[in-house]
Amino acid sequence: MLRFDIPPVWSNAARLDGLATFVICAAALLGFPYLVPLLIVQGLVRGFFGHYRCPSHRLYTVLLQKFGAAGKKENAGAKMFANKLLLIASSVATALYLTGSSMWIVPVSALLAFSFLEAVVSFCAACWAYSLWYQLRGQN
Repeated sequence: MLRFDIPPVWSNAARLDGLATFVICAAALLGFPYLVPLLIVQGLVRGFFGHYRCPSHRLYTVLLQKFGAAGKKENAGAKMFANKLLLIASSVATALYLTGSSMWIVPVSALLAFSFLEAVVSFCAACWAYSLWYQLRGQN
């Protein structure tokens, strides 16, 4: 469902969000797993309160607008859904890490792959699934 009650997001700022997620996931897999809770905070803020309340997203937006590289505006509903999935996956990874399980690598690896796609080719798998879900339900 398209969300018109919240401001749209700039496409390139969303790509930088994906890049930040990619960097945090890569750092976690390279030996810094205690960084993953940062993704919980980002997913919570951007997924439930909106991108415009996330400090990093606001910084990216200001910088990109200053340089005239903000891209196009996109509806925030699908991006908020993607960030709710980020919250879930990073929470699972953190819980697994805190319990001593090495399985925390699985959700972090998935986040790494999907955030890479968002950052590099602007393909948001969660946004695609979100749109497909509403098309299949007949609620365009």
